[in-house]
Amino acid sequence: MEEIKKISVVKKYTDVSELSETDMAMLKHAKEAVHTAYAPYSKFYVGCAVLLENGEIILGSNQENIAYPSGLCAERVAIFHAGSKYPNVPITAIAITVKAHDFLVKEPIACCGACLQSMSEFEMKFKKPMRIILQGEVGDILVAEGVKVFLPFQFWVEELKK
Repeated sequence: MEEIKKISVVKKYTDVSELSETDMAMLKHAKEAVHTAYAPYSKFYVGCAVLLENGEIILGSNQENIAYPSGLCAERVAIFHAGSKYPNVPITAIAITVKAHDFLVKEPIACCGACLQSMSEFEMKFKKPMRIILQGEVGDILVAEGVKVFLPFQFWVEELKK
């Protein structure tokens, strides 16, 4: 028996002013995207901004549906739009923030597994990690270098591409 240990490291910033100008701008864009969310059922609004290597910024927000599984998270809305509009351009960073109707979100919210796996696909496609910036409505900001921080055992089988 062998024990495999994977350690995840994130940077925690207590104020947005500690971030680089690019990261601050990305969070600002994500907070703007929150306002386009369609979340009449959960009343939990998520905004996402994706920075592409060519400098383009793509926004996304969660889009719910009365048939719950038919909705889509903000991260996948943004990265799939980026992939369809700029199929050969890597994602360098993604910022995600949230707002709730009935309470103040004081902590960063991590991406769901489906979004992490989708983000992983883009990292694998371009062989480059993306910077992930997370913040609640207020409070600390978490920054990670790559999806593996949140999804250490990604689903990836190189042979499936052959």
